[in-house]
Amino acid sequence: MGTVRSLKSKDLYPLLFSRHAAAYQQRLDQIMTRGEARGRTRVIELLGLETGMRVLDLACGPGTLSRPIAARVAPGGEVIGVDLAEGMIELARATGIPHAHFQVMDIEKLDFPDVSFDAAACGHGLQFAPNLSRALAETRRVLRPGARFAASIPVDGGNRRPWKVMDEVVDRWLPPAPKASDQQATRETVNDAEALREALATAGFVGAEVEVIEEKVRWDSAEQLVSRCMSWWDLASRLDGVSASKRQAFRDDATETLRREHPGAIETTGRTHVASAIA
Repeated sequence: MGTVRSLKSKDLYPLLFSRHAAAYQQRLDQIMTRGEARGRTRVIELLGLETGMRVLDLACGPGTLSRPIAARVAPGGEVIGVDLAEGMIELARATGIPHAHFQVMDIEKLDFPDVSFDAAACGHGLQFAPNLSRALAETRRVLRPGARFAASIPVDGGNRRPWKVMDEVVDRWLPPAPKASDQQATRETVNDAEALREALATAGFVGAEVEVIEEKVRWDSAEQLVSRCMSWWDLASRLDGVSASKRQAFRDDATETLRREHPGAIETTGRTHVASAIA
């Protein structure tokens, strides 16, 4: 249905995430509170955080990881969160996280001196970097020797039900999602554990490891799943510009289709790579 729009990553994702920053924050807060974001939680565990540390949060979004990291490095420590989406940075600043500061910045071109951080984290953000090698090299550059880096990356797995059912409804109603024309190499690397380890080593890290973590998320109903997904970045990009009547028709069809197969609560399962290494 329709023609796929092709855009550069940095022309697509910052604006898209800015438009839907509040919904992104709401969904992440929910899964973090319920302990369902196991990949992101594992990132924090792997950093070896101590009071007084200065930590860089890459692709920080609304500060989802910045908050727990800042609490662990206080007093005396701080978190600097960077993201290319201005809307995410505005939201992160508005939350008023103690000992945390946020800047609009490209993770492929970090505006920090060499060896200026004691640790670095990235929660579900590396997959959006069109030049992954440059992003990893920049991260290595700003870390002090012996500093830890950890990142979570969702692994492609959308063919599982109920996502497969949802995708079938999406394709019936909505135009194709805009496609980032410079993403293929990065996606192939982050989805391959060995390739990801090699990329970290090439960037100058040592002791690189990649864990595979299964994440389960519980949805109270088909209605809740559809409502949340409509504001998530990938589906939201397909809904942009769709009329209100068509949007409602899609919502009704998706909800009814899912409810027939899942009349009550729904549990979805996904896999996450958690990479860690030492500078």
